[in-house]
Amino acid sequence: MKNFDVIQMGDSCTLYRGNAMEILPTLPHGSVDAVATDPPYSSGGMFRSDRALKTNAKYSLTGTVKQYAEFSGDNRDQRAWLLWMSLWLDMAYRVAKPSSPLYMFTDWRQLPTATDAIQVGGWLWRGIVPWNKTEAQRPQRGWFRAQCEYVLTATRGALPKEQDRESEVYIPGFYTCGVIASEKFHQTGKPVSLMEFLLSNVPAGGTVLDPFMGSATTGIAAMRTGRKFIGIEIDEENFAVARHRIEKDLFTTGTPT
Repeated sequence: MKNFDVIQMGDSCTLYRGNAMEILPTLPHGSVDAVATDPPYSSGGMFRSDRALKTNAKYSLTGTVKQYAEFSGDNRDQRAWLLWMSLWLDMAYRVAKPSSPLYMFTDWRQLPTATDAIQVGGWLWRGIVPWNKTEAQRPQRGWFRAQCEYVLTATRGALPKEQDRESEVYIPGFYTCGVIASEKFHQTGKPVSLMEFLLSNVPAGGTVLDPFMGSATTGIAAMRTGRKFIGIEIDEENFAVARHRIEKDLFTTGTPT
């Protein structure tokens, strides 16, 4: 019995509302050119009680006025998170084409475990691209600012042969961009320009998969740069935001569907 919904938006975008663990096994083997995603970190604190807090309490600064929809799956302990991550990463590996890249966000707390999960899932670990959110973020009196998040990079096997790569551009190993309030529609939403940067070496016309699409920033970036998108989101309120945002962007920009 199918426990998820599918919405096809033209030829360039397919959205699934449901659990990625149920939906990923239904996608065709070797059907996507990249996986770019921001899974729940199950972070936001050093102790179990911290992880059990609601996501707005964990990821909003004190005094923040704007509130976002809560999101699920963010309260696993370290062992459960490693197991869960390894399972869906293995499923995503099956769906990816040979040499496809994986771009996955994490924070400093989960960085070591996330690198283990990538390799348990079968991916070839390639390194880290820091996202410098600038000095406006996360000051800590007497200590270093927690102003970076990290994009873990991997591939499904070897990198594409040099002669098969479409771009001869050497891509920088980090990205600097502050959080853009006008582009943030999810508690942990990322800037569109950051996602466009990460997708710069995905083949033109290729398909990008995001198993945890949130407010669909990855989808916006993919379609604006001439790529197709498959997005999965379990939370109904965030799915509605993602759908509305993609529909609005398609109408405003005239991105072909």
